[in-house]
Amino acid sequence: SSVMPTNLKDLEDRLWDAADQLRANSHLKSSEYSIPVLGLIFLRFADVKFAHADEQLKAKFANKRRGITRDDYQELSVVYLPEKARWNYMLHLPEGADLGKALNEAMTDIEKENEDLRGILPKNYTAFDKPLLTELLKSFNSIPMDIEGDAFGKIYEYFLGKFAMSEGQKGGEFFTPTSIVKLIVEIIQPYEGKIYDPACGSGGMFVQSLDFVTRHKGGTLSVYGQERVEETVRLCKMN
Repeated sequence: SSVMPTNLKDLEDRLWDAADQLRANSHLKSSEYSIPVLGLIFLRFADVKFAHADEQLKAKFANKRRGITRDDYQELSVVYLPEKARWNYMLHLPEGADLGKALNEAMTDIEKENEDLRGILPKNYTAFDKPLLTELLKSFNSIPMDIEGDAFGKIYEYFLGKFAMSEGQKGGEFFTPTSIVKLIVEIIQPYEGKIYDPACGSGGMFVQSLDFVTRHKGGTLSVYGQERVEETVRLCKMN
């Protein structure tokens, strides 16, 4: 349908239905398809932030002699996306192109350009049928570019929670219910300084702490975490 969802919940549910189709038609376990799906959401978010930064920098350097560099984007705390790793490039690949291979290469290129993401992003998209991947890209493309506030974060969190539920008890390894994390953050009141989570999972404590600092106009926050499961570390760094 080309009708845009009227609220965040509708959008989340619609995106989840698309992701669930991937599961139903690929015969994969949740643990096998969840990270690639979250990788696509990550790419969509990164692309929106990159596009905003691109507009900003083009205006700033319009009359300057030097061109815009990767460092200029990274100074704005934006993941630098090489041309063949951008959302529109993926969305408009020629019909005969291997989408899974292109996504794997895009993730590899992003890691090369962004040191913090080395070895983090999923690169198993060739395991999925092209029509399913195409459908997923089209669905995630419906996330509006002007989405307000931390709605992107909420969608990401919603997916993490849904994957945790479909994993059953094991899902608790990477996701603590948001209501519990918010309560802990309100108790510790991290206005600024360093925050350490010895079992950080997918990083919900860090996200909620940033939200606390933003709401209370606090200072600079540095985050440190430990996590036992390597796949969950990857989720945390994407988050």
